[in-house]
Order: sequence, then C-alpha cells, then structure tokens
Amino acid sequence: MKKVKTLLVVCLAMIMFVGCSNNETEKNEEVKTVTVTDVRGDVQIPESPERIVDLSGNSDILSILGYKVIGTANSDAYDYTKFPTYLEEVLEGATILGYSMQDTMDIEAVMNLNPDLIVISTVQEKMYDQLSKIAPTVMIQLEALNWQDDVKALAKVFNKEDIANTWLENYNQRAEEVGIEIRQAYGEDTSYLSFLASGGSFFIFDGAGFGSVLYQDMGLKKPVGMPEQSDISLPVVTFEGLATIEADHIFLIATDEDVKLLLDSTIWNNLPAVQNGNVVTLPASPYFIQGYSSIGREILLDEIVAMLNETK
Repeated sequence: MKKVKTLLVVCLAMIMFVGCSNNETEKNEEVKTVTVTDVRGDVQIPESPERIVDLSGNSDILSILGYKVIGTANSDAYDYTKFPTYLEEVLEGATILGYSMQDTMDIEAVMNLNPDLIVISTVQEKMYDQLSKIAPTVMIQLEALNWQDDVKALAKVFNKEDIANTWLENYNQRAEEVGIEIRQAYGEDTSYLSFLASGGSFFIFDGAGFGSVLYQDMGLKKPVGMPEQSDISLPVVTFEGLATIEADHIFLIATDEDVKLLLDSTIWNNLPAVQNGNVVTLPASPYFIQGYSSIGREILLDEIVAMLNETK
C-alpha cells in the first residue's frame, strides 16, 4: 500500500511539473516581444500581434502589411457606426471604436477587446497613458500631404518595409497606366477638378484626397484658376470662386441636399463642364475620404476610368 501511495505522489508530482513546464513555455511564447521605434521612442510590442486595435485610421495600411485588426477607427466620415464601403471586406469582423480624427475614444471599449497591441496617431496622444496600461501602444505621426510617407512610416515601425515598397511600386505603376489611358482617351490638355460641396462652400481637392489621385498619381492636368493646397486643410471657394476654375471635367462629391443647392444655381449651370455634360456626381459617403485611404485610392484608379466613360 505504501508503494502504491508513493507511486501516486510521484505521478502527481510529475504531472504538476509537466503542467507547470507547459504553462511556463506557453507564457514565454506569449510574451515574446520585439523592440520598435515610434514617435515617442522605443517600445516593446508582441513579435506577432494577433489582437490589434487601431485608432490611428491606418487599418488599411496594417492590412497591406499583413495584419488584421479587431478594433478600428476607420469608420465612415458621415456615419461612425459603419465602415466606408471600400473597406467593408478588409475590416469585416472588426469593432468600430470611433472616427480616426477624434482625439478621444471609449477606453472601456478598447479594454473589452483585450488587445495585445494598440496603434494610435498623434491625434490621440492624450489617450496614450491610459491605453498603454491596457496593451503596448505604438504612436505614429501622420504626414499632412504625403500619403505614401504614411505607408512607409508605419511599415518601418513594424519592419515590413519590403512589403510596403512592393505594394507602392505596384500602385504607382497602375496609377501611371490609368493616367496614360485617360489622357489618350480624353486628350493631354484636358483638365479635371474634384471638390466637396458642403453648405454653399466648395472644398477643393488638390494636394490630398481625390485630387492627389488625379494629379500626383495619374498625372492628369489641373484646371486654370484652381487654388493650391498648402497644408492639410482643403482650399475653400464660394460659388463665385468656383466659376473662376476652368475645368473640362468635374467630379462633384456631395450629399443630396448639396447637389440640389448646386442644381438651383445659375453659376453652376453656366459652367462649361456642366453644360457639356462632363460632370460625375458622387455621394459624400464614401468619396469624401476614400482618396485618403491607401486601399481606397487603389480602388479609385479603376473607378475613375469607369466614371469618365459614363460621361461620354
């Protein structure tokens, strides 16, 4: 009997030892980290993060780098409860936590997702201390006008520069091809204007968003009289200012109410592009912000060709 008891004790001890060893191994695997450098300095993050919450508005870039987020602030600019249509597939299953231009969001909602990594921009800097207590937090600085620098900067943090560079090379090649296709179809000197109509004011896309897809990426011609964009804010003109811009084709981005306001305007109806039927009318959601998204821009390349073909 004593031998049996002794054997049981030994077996139990071995089981506990093996169990503890396995737990210790799992624990070591869970805490395996790498050191990355963000705008605040060095920070340790999981080597292979699996539960990423992104509040920076760069969930599309993270997907390009091979990550899938469980929480995001890449919501629609006009409805924070839904994804913009061009990111519905990419962000499927993720929880929407707000809009990326908000400086604060629901801390408890972030915590409930049990993230192993949190990504924010300097816009949410006031949240950093609280978020970093939940999970390792990386903060990035967004560029005002160069979206490709944002892709490269985020890729550098995660040591995924090769992936980002390959994606950008493919994008730039496709954008150049589309630009050539449009110029051949509509003429080298044909000019294009895109703007957001909002409450009687017109926000002109030039160095950012939809406009930069047209001019910087595709190499299409800017119209005479267009105000230039010098910072992140879009230049704003009135009806009279809009009339001084000599555009052959117009991409109008607006809500139904703003479209009606334009249609009732004599100035609008007298614009050459309007009289020639060279206007593409697009809903404010999602096109107001689509040109600010890497994946959104990629989708726009083919969409713009189709939009122009519809005006023929």
